[in-house]
Amino acid sequence: MGFTLEEIGQKAKAAEGILRTLPTGRKNEGLERAAEALVGRQDMLLEANAKDIEAAKESHMAQGLLDRLLLTEERIGQMAEGLCQIAGLEDPVGEVLSMRRRPNGLEIGQKRVPLGVIGIIYESRPNVTADAFGLCFKAGNAAILRGGRDAIHSNQAITEVLQGALGECQVPADAIQLITDTSHETAEKFMRLNRYVDVLIPRGGAGLIRTVVEKATVPVIETGTGNCHIYVDETADLGMAVDIIFNAKTQRIGVCNACESLVVHEKVVDALLPRLAEKLEEKKVELRGDAESRKACGSILPAEEEDWGREYLDYILSVKTVSGIDEAIAHINRYNTGHSEAIITRDYGNSRKFLDGVDAAAVYVNASTRFTDGFEFGFGAEIGISTQKLHARGPMGLKELTSTKYIIYGEGQVRP
Repeated sequence: MGFTLEEIGQKAKAAEGILRTLPTGRKNEGLERAAEALVGRQDMLLEANAKDIEAAKESHMAQGLLDRLLLTEERIGQMAEGLCQIAGLEDPVGEVLSMRRRPNGLEIGQKRVPLGVIGIIYESRPNVTADAFGLCFKAGNAAILRGGRDAIHSNQAITEVLQGALGECQVPADAIQLITDTSHETAEKFMRLNRYVDVLIPRGGAGLIRTVVEKATVPVIETGTGNCHIYVDETADLGMAVDIIFNAKTQRIGVCNACESLVVHEKVVDALLPRLAEKLEEKKVELRGDAESRKACGSILPAEEEDWGREYLDYILSVKTVSGIDEAIAHINRYNTGHSEAIITRDYGNSRKFLDGVDAAAVYVNASTRFTDGFEFGFGAEIGISTQKLHARGPMGLKELTSTKYIIYGEGQVRP
């Protein structure tokens, strides 16, 4: 029988009081033991995941979402490697960011501290369970997780393994807790658990994120959906463009940093699109474009207005033709979700203009949007991709899971 939200909150607060001052070595030991346990008990994890996959197929879950839900030996290994990477990262807790002396002799400094208890609401991605634990734990936070119904068996199994590893290290197992009641009613109560939860981070589709932002009374760090664009400039190396677009669209379709929208300069549309369409046919990608793109490639279907702003999470790509970089930037800023955008170009001036003009958390020159990821950025993992502009933006690693406090040293000063 699961614990009530009140009990979970109390246990998290108690654990957080210990984690706040836990030495780095103890935290690293816990992470390394957890990584070993994930690999050592992968048969149990795969068995639990198989139950979720079977139920998802019976409910006709879309292929992209099935891919998010699936665990394999390789993916479990990646989860474990992520925890080991986090263990190898510098501990942000306790870092003194500044120290200055006032005329009255007071020494005033700023120090990095944990956020406290972090609540995470996410959908059918069981790897998030391990990633969220690792980052929250290394940054001295307790984590309360509420995953989706579709991944409940996987999430319970992963949580059991992680808690067991922490217990072996004499570290509070309640550093990570999973809410096993997946009802909407319980989720909404969790969003209002201000007494225990310091910050709430949603990870998932637009509907989930909108619900959390609108209904939560706990402060929210918004992680966004990804309508990611790639703009092919008139000076682009078209071979490079085809390779990057193919990777960004098809390497994994069910992720927020996959390319969903293509913007092409009118001077290269005839040379690029037939060649690109032939390559994308390998993965049966459907192209939906404007009149100019359809003239250049007969296999492209007509696009509607809603296609410019959609996160498909499917083998579908919209195609928009533009007259130049200014129109490309304007189109991207109108329809993007503030996630990841890229330009393919050999023009240094245009690359700088794109980097400065596009409003997004990550902006690329001549590279795939698929790199917007905590693991790829060297953070070990990420808690999510923040598309807001307060506190954190982009992949959220260890430092983004901390706050600061002022520390003041005196010698008996009193205020006159």
